[in-house]
Amino acid sequence: MNRRDFLKTSALGAAALGFTGLTGCKVHTKQSFDAIIKNGTIFAGDGKAPIEGDIAIRGGKIAAIGKDLGTSAETVIDAKGLVVSPGFIDIHTHTDTNLFDAPKGDSRIFQGITSEVGGNCGYCPFVYSDEAWESRKDRPRHGGPAWRNIDGFYQRLTENKIGINYSSLVGHGDVREAVLGPYNVKATDEQLKKMCEELDRQLELGAIGLSYGLEYAPGCYSDTHEMVELNKVVKKHNALYTIHMRNEDDHVLEAMDEAIEAARLSGARLEISHLKAQNPANFDKIDRMLAKIDNAFAEGIDIAFDRYPYTAFSTGFTSFIPIELRDGTTDDIYARLNDRATCEKIKKYTYSRLERFGGPQQVVVAGCNDPANAVYAGKNLAECCRISGMDEWEMIRYLLISEKLEVNQATFAMKEDNLKKIYAHRLSMPASDGSVYSPEGVLGKELPHPRSYGTFPRFFEKFVREDKVLDMATAIWKCTGLPASRIKLKERGLLVPGYAADITVFDPETIADRATYAQPHQFAAGIVHVFVNGVHTIKEGAHTGALSGIILGNDQLSR
Repeated sequence: MNRRDFLKTSALGAAALGFTGLTGCKVHTKQSFDAIIKNGTIFAGDGKAPIEGDIAIRGGKIAAIGKDLGTSAETVIDAKGLVVSPGFIDIHTHTDTNLFDAPKGDSRIFQGITSEVGGNCGYCPFVYSDEAWESRKDRPRHGGPAWRNIDGFYQRLTENKIGINYSSLVGHGDVREAVLGPYNVKATDEQLKKMCEELDRQLELGAIGLSYGLEYAPGCYSDTHEMVELNKVVKKHNALYTIHMRNEDDHVLEAMDEAIEAARLSGARLEISHLKAQNPANFDKIDRMLAKIDNAFAEGIDIAFDRYPYTAFSTGFTSFIPIELRDGTTDDIYARLNDRATCEKIKKYTYSRLERFGGPQQVVVAGCNDPANAVYAGKNLAECCRISGMDEWEMIRYLLISEKLEVNQATFAMKEDNLKKIYAHRLSMPASDGSVYSPEGVLGKELPHPRSYGTFPRFFEKFVREDKVLDMATAIWKCTGLPASRIKLKERGLLVPGYAADITVFDPETIADRATYAQPHQFAAGIVHVFVNGVHTIKEGAHTGALSGIILGNDQLSR
């Protein structure tokens, strides 16, 4: 099936079908607008060829698109030689409460992102058991108390004001822990009913779907039956089911079968998160993985997937602990790390992971909270061992304990050629799996994966301009119209009169990722202008201070 046929037959192309063409717009050139972007190469976000022309903004909306709309506007931008695109949409992020520390959306808006989805990989900033809620409700957290429901979280973000549009999934791990606790137990029928009721409540209040993180506790202790029952609630709301699969390396094919089966049996729409064939022994599985997706799509399953454009993943050091030993409280895990017999089991598992990665030099310590550990930040595990005199297991155990389990890694375990195959696939889209950061303030002290600053610029730099895996029209569709249709955003993701004026203007010859693993707090190049809900937020590459983002809740979705 070619892309044109795909757009005609797939639900993914539904938004694009409502677009009748840029050249068909009737405009009045003497009208006064808030802003006019002139002489740009305008890509609508539907995958079609661009036009050269102008786009006008009024009242937060796209008012007109066409040739020579005049200059009657408060702001007039000459975009000759530049690409005018819908604002990029990041469908997989962990921004969440970081927006309270970086409300402008710094690392996001400077790469052209105007909307994003948090609450991924099974975790979100809300949903507690009654007991946990009573103990946390008065505890300060990121500028406010904890949130029992998503509406409280959304309200706090709105009051705080944000520079990008934001929406959130419900984390399956949080729902499960609220009902069953953080333990390796099977849900009873009554407990599963309570989980479904909790999920239904959060979806009614404005969550856009449910996310799973089946490599993490406590989500990993669920079974497929639990997933299917919860996904039936997702289906009821025509929301999105996203999944960090149970395995992404040696058993990735079996994990894909489970993810697809849970969509098949429930009817829920499926988004596979950060698709990867991890570790050298599994690189050759990518073709079979993509074939499984093609077969599911041909069967009628509403499926798509995303991936960040880097060969290193990022996760917590707790992944060096076997899943069956991650359940329970932090104190439970500390006890295991201090028990000689249990430590031997963890040590054996740790060395098996390091071997599969290709050695300790593949694992980079991504920042430390304890000042005594600052010497290890940004260095690979082999370097850390040379500095400390510890062996690999001693080093990992030390960091887990001294950092109170809150230490992350960036591990190089993927293949560049597989990325090309992923992005060439018609159902793929770029997504960062990152968060909002800022070089200033508390977040500037952390050492995030560069994907938080550079995902979308790198996607265009590497896979459009350099390697020519995609043409510009298709690449922009994957960043705009496609994710908008997955989320079911209403009147966003395309440049169409009447749609929200979320617009990114960039230089196709210079757009590039500047962030590195050692120095990630560097804004991307080539993003010239960004409008969020019609407000000029990035102007000639600088932030205007505008905070015009909104919550993309139920009123912004077309379910």
